[in-house]
Amino acid sequence: MTEKATVLDEQAIRRALTRIAHEIIERNKGIEDCVLVGIRTRGIYIANRLAERIEQIEGNAIEVGELDITLYRDDLSVKTSNQEPQVNGSDIPVRIANKKVILVDDVLYTGRTVRAAMDALIDIGRPAAIQLAVLVDRGHRELPIRADFVGKNIPTSSAEQIVVELAEVDQQDRVSIYEK
Repeated sequence: MTEKATVLDEQAIRRALTRIAHEIIERNKGIEDCVLVGIRTRGIYIANRLAERIEQIEGNAIEVGELDITLYRDDLSVKTSNQEPQVNGSDIPVRIANKKVILVDDVLYTGRTVRAAMDALIDIGRPAAIQLAVLVDRGHRELPIRADFVGKNIPTSSAEQIVVELAEVDQQDRVSIYEK
């Protein structure tokens, strides 16, 4: 793979997350009965950053959880034919029943990860609503899933790949397009 372009740098990511935080607050008329749930791996870090911004804006903390969707993936048998899947478990510190759950992920692509996350959430409890916040929406949906909050829409070809790097994992913040 060769890097084609950097589409978001550290400042652009910060601005996008601040905007998403404001949109979450506005759409939900505050943060009462709201929970952020990050999808492993990078969705968790984005959810934590959103929680920080929401707390700065609202003056109140919002609960944050993390969701492991490994066992809910529809490609599990394809990806793990030679090895056992690594399951880290979910950690959602509050009951999600009758709460507004905002699922958080780094990239929305086919929609299959989000479908798996919704299945996992519903097995944990029955939320009042599920909303979706993503840093990048790159198109190419295979399922009828749409993000409620998007940091940046980046139309891509199927020969391209979006790579999200976050300081917590990759020691830098940036979003790049790579060509296969």
